[in-house]
Parts: sequence; C-alpha cells; structure tokens
Amino acid sequence: MSTTTAILCAFGVYLLLMIGIGVWCMKKTTGADDYFLGGRGLSGPVAALSAQASDMSGWLLMGLPGSIYALGTGQAWIAIGLGLGTIANWLIIAKPLRAYTIVANNSMTLPEFFGNRYHDEKKILLGISSAIIVVFFLVYTASALASGGKLFNTVFGIDYHVALFIGAAVILIYTFMGGFLAVCTTDFV
Repeated sequence: MSTTTAILCAFGVYLLLMIGIGVWCMKKTTGADDYFLGGRGLSGPVAALSAQASDMSGWLLMGLPGSIYALGTGQAWIAIGLGLGTIANWLIIAKPLRAYTIVANNSMTLPEFFGNRYHDEKKILLGISSAIIVVFFLVYTASALASGGKLFNTVFGIDYHVALFIGAAVILIYTFMGGFLAVCTTDFV
C-alpha cells in the first residue's frame, strides 16, 4: 500500500468517525434544548475547544499564514489581538451572557436573547440580528469550506470540488444527526 493510499484510508476512517459521533449524539438528543444547545451541559474543555475550532477554522490555517507571508511579520499582531479578544470574551462576556440568557426566558439564540432582553414585541431586533448572522455566517462558512477544499487538494491531491463536496457532506450529516453536541464533540476530537 502506498503512502498516499494509507493517508487517504486514515482520512476516510476519520470522516466515518465524525459521522459516528453524529449517530452517538443523535441517540443522546431528546428534545430541542439537547439538539440546539447540547442540553446546556457541555464541559468546559469541550465548549472552549469547540469555540476555538469554530472561530479559528480555515482563516487561521490558511489566511493568517498567507497574510504574514504576503505582508510581513507585522501581521502576526492579528493573532495576538485575536488571542486577547478571545480571553476577554471568555472572562468578561461569556458568564454574564449565560446567566442572563436564563433570565431572558431561557433564550436559545442570540437573536432570541436580544428580543427577550429588550422586550421587542414586534421582533425587529430578532429579524435584524438573524439577518446579520445569516449574511455573515454564509460568507464565513463558504470561506471555511473553500479553505478545507483547497487544503485537501494541496495535501492529498484530491480534486478541489470533490474535497469540498465530501467535507460539506460529512459536516452536514453529523450536524443534522446530532446537532450542537455533535458539532462540539467533533470539534473537540
């Protein structure tokens, strides 16, 4: 067996493991709170690593090094600023936000939180914040999938479009099956 074949087989096993995590999480999911919020019972390490994996996906792997290569080492300040921002977010924002989401009718999403927090009866805040999230996460998700396709094209020699399709398919499968818990667990793994 060639090295390339062995690597592709190992990667295939990894993708099947991710789908297996989706199946396992699906069996643990009993309602909407479990599906959308992992039952609000994620451990600290799983929550932290998942947040960082989501925050630092393709841009950290490909964008930041490309920026440093193209524009010089001064671009390394991006990573320092991001690190400090992440620490501040966890220390200053996360705990109070979690506590207030409970007070604000046990809000499951940030748009719902804003609507409950500011007593938005007409759901204007809900609509605006939902639209902002959809627009920006659409671009963010597209860039993450594109960087994954480019990475696997470069490393494994897999056609870019095939790699993009496989990556998106596996992510959609485990996400739809196991919800937030599956996403966080696969990020942790």
